[in-house]
Amino acid sequence: MQLHYPEIALHVPTLLLPRADIPLETWSVIACDQYTSQPEYWEEVRRIVGDDPSTLQLIFPEAYLGETCREQTIAGINQRMQVYLKSGVLVEQRPGFMLVEREVGRAAPRKGLVVALDLEQYDYRDGAQKLIRTTEGTDQSRLPPRIQVRERAPLETPHIMVLIDDPQQAVIEPLGEEDLKQAYDFELMLGGGRLRGWHIDDGALIDEIAGHIARLACGEPPMIYAMGDGNHSFATARAVWERLKAGAEDERQIMNHPARYALAELVNVHDEGLEFAPIHRVVFGVDAVDLLRAMETHCTEWGFSRRIFADRDRWEAACQEAAIGPGHHIPYISGSERGLLSIAEPSLQLEVASLQAFLDCYLDAHPRARLDYIHGEDVLAQLAAEPDSIGFFLPTMDKRDLFKTIVIDGATPRKTFSLGEAAEKRYYLECRRLVP
Repeated sequence: MQLHYPEIALHVPTLLLPRADIPLETWSVIACDQYTSQPEYWEEVRRIVGDDPSTLQLIFPEAYLGETCREQTIAGINQRMQVYLKSGVLVEQRPGFMLVEREVGRAAPRKGLVVALDLEQYDYRDGAQKLIRTTEGTDQSRLPPRIQVRERAPLETPHIMVLIDDPQQAVIEPLGEEDLKQAYDFELMLGGGRLRGWHIDDGALIDEIAGHIARLACGEPPMIYAMGDGNHSFATARAVWERLKAGAEDERQIMNHPARYALAELVNVHDEGLEFAPIHRVVFGVDAVDLLRAMETHCTEWGFSRRIFADRDRWEAACQEAAIGPGHHIPYISGSERGLLSIAEPSLQLEVASLQAFLDCYLDAHPRARLDYIHGEDVLAQLAAEPDSIGFFLPTMDKRDLFKTIVIDGATPRKTFSLGEAAEKRYYLECRRLVP
């Protein structure tokens, strides 16, 4: 069986799954970067897990990153990984992929394919043009604690979701018609929905999957994959791999090291069960009039205009009408004022990119101003009604435009879109060895 397809950055992993007597309902927990402001969620996870073997013991929930015992926590994570490997908690499978299906209460389940991707074909730095592209800016301040965990870790378990642009649905969707052995089927904790998995270890079928993926390459230089969730975890894997290569005595031998790859779930951006949600902006501690004047100056060359509305109904009607027209249109609220900003001939592909380009400049010049990222229009309206605040409503990004945007503009601004709500994020389950 062929295990590595370097021309498409694809690797066939040897997955590790919990042994049969371990309850998956307590083994599998949500991504570490969710519920970061809700430690009570993670305390409930701890209560549910109890003393059962669990991926909770293998991760560092970001809700606890501020704790002073970080080094002790990381040492405990790596020690528990060793225990799970040596005590038989994890069972090695034949090399292969995992077809997954996740029910999250939408009209259709979300399908994915767990694979390993080649970190040699990824670079999170601005302007990098590899087969695997980042979709948003990487905040390097978030990498150190993740690097501390991974650089001494004997195994990995992924919450990374990587998107492919497959409008013909040739890669993942047909696999549901194959006669595959089911590996698991269970309810995820705390509203995570139901998760099913089927192991794919047939070499001919894997070759066929690789062939379909190869046909997805677009752009020049070509790209195949775009980061969806877990951008910082993937960047962490790349950073650790670079350190390993730099310290290697044998440059050829190190290229066979398991840390060259990272586990991820591939998801078709055209999957019926995948939805993008917008992430809005609110700025606190500002004179809204001054900010809007500065934005007009910043955007003048692209045809900037601003309209103010006397009542909510007229504002909403104007926003709906503008949304179907050309250009960029950004509704806003500041105190009791409701308005609509328009850019007739924007230089960037997305409204969020036009807005963020201005906000970055404005915030640099106004250190007392503070920007926050908001899920939900009602929450944004409430916050923007407070004194010295202004809130900007952003449209839902058309997921079909993601790959075109990355090819043309490169990475989008941070917090451009979300792959569904928090409870829909990937739960940890499959593992893979990171040491020979």
